[in-house]
Formats: sequence, C-alpha cells, structure tokens
Amino acid sequence: MTGSVEQGVIQTQGNTHILHFLVRLPRVMESVWPALSTPEGLAGWFTAADVLEPRLGGAVTLRDVGAGRVTAWDVERVAEYTLEGAGRIRFHLERDGDRGSILRFTHEYREEAHSEQRWRARLEKLVETVAAHP
Repeated sequence: MTGSVEQGVIQTQGNTHILHFLVRLPRVMESVWPALSTPEGLAGWFTAADVLEPRLGGAVTLRDVGAGRVTAWDVERVAEYTLEGAGRIRFHLERDGDRGSILRFTHEYREEAHSEQRWRARLEKLVETVAAHP
C-alpha cells in the first residue's frame, strides 16, 4: 500500500479560508499518530514543536508557525492546534482497511500566507516519513 495526497480544496467564507486535504497513509492509525501529536513526529515532516502539552487545552508552540492551545485531542484520532496568527490546524485520522489510515487535514486561517502548494508539499513529506518508518 502506498500513500497519496488526494485533494486540496480551499473554501473562503468572508476573510476566513479553509483548506482541506484527504491524505492516504500506508500505516495504521496507531503508527501515524506520533507524527501528528509529538514534538519528534511533527519535526520529522512539518516543524519543530518547542512546546506541546498533549491534552485538550494544553499549550503548543510550533516553531515559525505560532503559539496557542490544543483545541481538540482524541488519542490516536484527532489533534487540533489553534495558533495566534496561524489559525486552526486539525489532523483527523480514520482507519483505511487493515493496514492503512486516512488523514482528513483542515487548516482554517485568515491570511494568504498558507498556500495549498506549501501544505501539499508538507503532507507529501508526511506520507514519505510514515512509509519509511514501519
């Protein structure tokens, strides 16, 4: 099973942009979860997490992205970070058969600085990282 970044859709509601991606990952949810929810995992494909309190309401600081709070946390399923100046970044994992996972990624933001292409490149790196570490 190989992974893929299948769609990137931007919706605009007033000044708010909402970017959605569907990402198929070649590993089970339990294997993917650390890449979305730990400082080491995030650093491997996205950015360093200087602070990450893994619980609802916990503090989070993503280097070169912003600082804020964990606004959703369901172990091995949902990690959501809401950051000052960077908006809401949500990772929602689902099972995909016996050996894979689907990531429903959402980034809700106000500024134009967060492009679909930039996130696509990051998510493609996530697929590569997950595939390389069984």
